[in-house]
Amino acid sequence: MTINAPIKRINLLNPEFPNKSTGIINGKSSGLLNWNDIAYPQMYDLYQALLSNFWKAQEINMQDDIKQWDLLSQTEKDVFLRINTQLALLDSLQTPTMNQVMDYVSDSSFKAIFAVISQQEAVHNESYSYILSSLIPLREQNERFNQAKSDPVVLKRNNLILSAYDEFRHDPTPQKLFKLGVNSINLEGIYFYAGFAFFYNLARQQKMLKTSTMISYIQRDEMQHTYFVKQFIRILLAENKELNTDENIDYIYQTISKATELEKEWAHYILAAIDGIDLDEFEQYVEYLANKRLRQLGLKNLYEERNNPMPWIHVFSDEMINETKSDFFEQKARTYSKVTQSNGFEEL
Repeated sequence: MTINAPIKRINLLNPEFPNKSTGIINGKSSGLLNWNDIAYPQMYDLYQALLSNFWKAQEINMQDDIKQWDLLSQTEKDVFLRINTQLALLDSLQTPTMNQVMDYVSDSSFKAIFAVISQQEAVHNESYSYILSSLIPLREQNERFNQAKSDPVVLKRNNLILSAYDEFRHDPTPQKLFKLGVNSINLEGIYFYAGFAFFYNLARQQKMLKTSTMISYIQRDEMQHTYFVKQFIRILLAENKELNTDENIDYIYQTISKATELEKEWAHYILAAIDGIDLDEFEQYVEYLANKRLRQLGLKNLYEERNNPMPWIHVFSDEMINETKSDFFEQKARTYSKVTQSNGFEEL
């Protein structure tokens, strides 16, 4: 295999090939998925974890937030709407990208997981629209979505992700799939966190708790998506030694570093006037997350090793919500999949 040769799109059914794929790309696979006979059995556990997260935006009654909306300051309202539509923009990129990757992955178990992730990203996208429809008229919603498309800071931030995704879309090679995977980690494992921090900061002031509940569900999904893509990249490099080069390791460091700096820039741009968020602490928090993503990929820290410099956000994490076995904001009984050391999920 050469890293710049096109990846084969496997036929839907190849009866002459084994059901257990011989590779996650360019492998021999019948196309028949038997979860009891797959190359990487841990993928079934992850598949089950993703399914256990199923939720719908309409489960959350927005009446309390509707009543609180007019009590927010104009700055809080503006930042709320801008972050909401920016997050929707990112999920709009992720849904079709995860779906496209399915066409080039030969292992049927990985195809199934990419399908679930694509569906969950569509649910996230709908949830942002659901929040907006509860708070502002359609005309203003459209204005805010148009703002997200034209904001120069947003465009600069998103171009890192979009360029890698578009390169694979137009020329699907193993090298470009690798770069797509790294930038998916940037999107789901780093880029969402300025937005999440804003909503959680409102929640700790007892503001817009229903929205923050929705965000907590989204964040739980994204943590698992990041974990899966990390596994996908490590297996991709292990199976395809031509990809496992010093240049590609450098690419991981450089690209995660770039995403970290863009996230800091975005935070200063969008959160500077928000009480309760210290931007110096937030910069350290983004570096803390970047280090975590690198360690998940089996690499060394890029930044100074530190504990979470924003410990208040821990109470809004997957691990805390899972520990209480009920929704932190609503105290509504809900079953969560338990985070364990074996699946590698960590707190925010």
